[in-house]
Amino acid sequence: MQIFRHIPAASSPQAIAIGNFDGMHLGHQALLRQLVAYAQTYKITPAVMTFEPHPREFFMPQNAPARLASMREKLEYFAECGVQHVYVQRFNQAFAAQSPATFMQVLRQQLNANVVMVGEDFCFGAKRAGTVQTLIEHGFNVIPLPEVQLHGERVSSTLVRNALAAGELVKAHTLLDRPYSISGKVVHGAKLGRQLGYPTANVHMRHERPALTGVYAVKLNNLPAVANLGNRPTLEGIPKLKLEVHVFDFNDDLYDQHVHVQFFHKLRDEQKFAGLDALKAQIALDALQAKQYFSHG
Repeated sequence: MQIFRHIPAASSPQAIAIGNFDGMHLGHQALLRQLVAYAQTYKITPAVMTFEPHPREFFMPQNAPARLASMREKLEYFAECGVQHVYVQRFNQAFAAQSPATFMQVLRQQLNANVVMVGEDFCFGAKRAGTVQTLIEHGFNVIPLPEVQLHGERVSSTLVRNALAAGELVKAHTLLDRPYSISGKVVHGAKLGRQLGYPTANVHMRHERPALTGVYAVKLNNLPAVANLGNRPTLEGIPKLKLEVHVFDFNDDLYDQHVHVQFFHKLRDEQKFAGLDALKAQIALDALQAKQYFSHG
């Protein structure tokens, strides 16, 4: 798979799916399956255009939705689905201000878009003036994806975020067709967990607004573990959230490795304790409950 941070001229026709693809839920998966199948049938290149940052992060950074997936996680999923070209469009003032006509010119002349696949509510151009109907009126072959529903609800990134925020990890798993996960590089921390008898892998997160916080039964690279995602109120109350994972019966060095942490069950919300002894006792209980969850799962 080739990744482009700019938009070169495409030498051959492409089928292009356009969207944020945050979380890669069932709706996104259906769109990408359709994209790759169409490209294989007509022997053209399956491609994706996605945006960084998320447009809502650009327009209202203080009230933007929680991120479900980093760009790296999205790119990994595109590759798994068989996408061959990914165009990561920088969402900035210049891009936000361009007219629908300019965007369509890029699709036609630079990206050689044989077909455009988007959600039915797709909008583009300044003030979201362009719609699916605009593309059709200008001669584009558009395949809009009908919404995917699960138990009467429209599958969306917002629905996934709400499930995660409510601790409904089984529902999130169903919407994503996999356990929700966060990936990142293991970095050095204060090593307080080691002093308490529960060494942790500190997983660096690319974004400061995760979709969930608290204490969870998780798996790190498929190894059962317990994790805390929060600002450690018993300690210094750090302003930036941290993901700290204690892997059971594990002593290997994980520093600088890129790991995947899958969330299976919420144990509790994060809370402030009177001191380190109370915190250590609670960590022991959390670890026991996480082990019991996996032993009965």
